[in-house]
Amino acid sequence: MNLIILDRDGVINHDSDQFIKSPDEWRPIPGSLEAIALLNRWGWRVVLASNQSGVGRGLFDMDTLNAIHDKMVKSLAQVGGRLDAIFFCVHPADSTCNCRKPKPGLLIEISERFNTDLAGVPVVGDSLRDLQAAVAVGAQPCLVLTGKGAKTREDAQLPPQTRIFDDLAAVAAQLTA
Repeated sequence: MNLIILDRDGVINHDSDQFIKSPDEWRPIPGSLEAIALLNRWGWRVVLASNQSGVGRGLFDMDTLNAIHDKMVKSLAQVGGRLDAIFFCVHPADSTCNCRKPKPGLLIEISERFNTDLAGVPVVGDSLRDLQAAVAVGAQPCLVLTGKGAKTREDAQLPPQTRIFDDLAAVAAQLTA
């Protein structure tokens, strides 16, 4: 099975330091939805793994998060794309949960749900915590330079096996070449 795991904010859609708190604030990065559709056409299962601490902080509720994801899913469908599953952690940053990236809980849950080892599976994110979660489960960390990605590349000690791409479209082009 070809599986790819994507972060949401900064990878699929524009990010905000104030969080994406409503469907109106969710805006796709140009080419990201088409990249997912391309991966789907090539037989890739595309799964979302996203920290959504805005829920835990009380900035928005689960109904709003579901509405944001509904907008994303409908936008994907308009270009022939789909997500095979959406996983998220709603705990705030100071939580001791195991699901908030960089901890591996979300990725372990994906591995169990899809009954697959994540060794070598691309995990695409724009932050160091996305890459660290990937390394923790033996997946392939992939940094996109959209969202916080360019700053992450400048400021962080990236895991040595990190692959760097301009955006999600570049990831999809590489995987479907």
